[in-house]
Amino acid sequence: MTPQELKASILQLAIQGKLVEQRPEEGSGEELYKQIQAEKQKLIKDGKIKKGKSLPEITVDEIPFDIPENWIWVRLGTIVKSISAGGDKPSAFSKNKSTEYTVPVISNGETNKGIYGYTNKAEILERSLTVSGRGTIGYAEIRTEPFLPIVRLLVIIPLEHTYLEYIKVAIQASAEYGIGSAVKQLTVPMISPKLIPLPPLAEQQRIVAKIEELLPYIDRYEKAWNRLEEFNKRFPADMQKSILQMAIQGKLVEQRPEEGTAEELYKQIQEEKKKLIKAGKIKKEKPLPEITEDEIPFDIPVDWIWIRLRDICVKIVDGDHNPPSGTKIRTEYLMLSAQNINNNTLVNLEKVRYLTKEIFYKENERTKVEKGDIFLTTVGTLGRSCVYEGNFNITFQRSVSVISTLIHNRYLKLVFDSPYIQQYMVSNSTGTAQKGFYLHQVENLAIPLPPLTEQKRIVAKLEEILTLCEKLKQC
Repeated sequence: MTPQELKASILQLAIQGKLVEQRPEEGSGEELYKQIQAEKQKLIKDGKIKKGKSLPEITVDEIPFDIPENWIWVRLGTIVKSISAGGDKPSAFSKNKSTEYTVPVISNGETNKGIYGYTNKAEILERSLTVSGRGTIGYAEIRTEPFLPIVRLLVIIPLEHTYLEYIKVAIQASAEYGIGSAVKQLTVPMISPKLIPLPPLAEQQRIVAKIEELLPYIDRYEKAWNRLEEFNKRFPADMQKSILQMAIQGKLVEQRPEEGTAEELYKQIQEEKKKLIKAGKIKKEKPLPEITEDEIPFDIPVDWIWIRLRDICVKIVDGDHNPPSGTKIRTEYLMLSAQNINNNTLVNLEKVRYLTKEIFYKENERTKVEKGDIFLTTVGTLGRSCVYEGNFNITFQRSVSVISTLIHNRYLKLVFDSPYIQQYMVSNSTGTAQKGFYLHQVENLAIPLPPLTEQKRIVAKLEEILTLCEKLKQC
């Protein structure tokens, strides 16, 4: 049950006579109603109020629920002195209170309890109940100081025998005009014939006192509910981050000695790179600096090692820094940017630069995009990535790095997705208009490297768990 539903339930119990017990010695609603009518007639006779239009008799079909025997059903307009609606905003007006403007101007809505501003002359001088007729329909507040109502705000002025706090409860409990109202506006002709269950005055007071007693508990319940709601929203994402971090720290699957070591894998990668250099497929590069102790953010298993990203890759390039303008004609040759990578895939492919065949092949000499490459956003929104499935003729602008690795590409992608890399990229990015994490920084990233077979097991286990996380998001 939501906090709103709980409050509505309590209010409903209150107006059904189920919140407090009935006491015969307190009289009846019928006796109270006669007192109210006698008071109204006297005020009319003394010329203090005008006689209003008669409201129709209450029919059996109108009665929405049973009430205690000593209660009666009445129409709201018959038990109050007047119901009126606010007019236009006054010409003498200020948003802020001052020595000249001290009278609150009350409008519809809950913000600042409906106080819209201030003026210098009050229209309502008596204690009253305001009810929002527009916007937050049914929002009610008791006013104890003179004010000016505007924008059709409803104002209910009580009689001596009318307990305003109970009227507020009855209106807020209304399925039609109160919490969860579906009506577009509430007017005087709509609310005046509104049915109100009328208990004896003393019982009304006890009802209001009981609600006030319960309100702190409702508030606590609402705070707890909101905390739970926030936790439920964050839980799948937070759990996913935790799992990714566990994966790259060697805590997601067990280590198996028979699978060898990362040191052995690293030597194999270096031998493979030498062969590619000798064959002229990649260029020989300057050695990268050794990883220092200060660079290592967490411990890893003994058979893992820390390496720099470029040491396990045969290609790390970014897109064109001065991209061509493209052609207005749609072609099959696309130039993408960081905006086209999200949720582990290529997106927004209608928002691309179209290239001619000739320009595309010239541009692709730089990136040489192939199936299995990893795309990593490095300008603007940092750290989004995906593994390319090889479905398009694409090249990139500078905001994306294209990476081809000699380890398991999906393991490397989960490293990019981990809180470690995500936080590192944000913390070490530069730029004013757009933050950038540039190519030499990408190449020098410190990467935790497990044996190849363990990489594959980590990816398999992660995919299994993330499927469960996605199901949790949908719950």
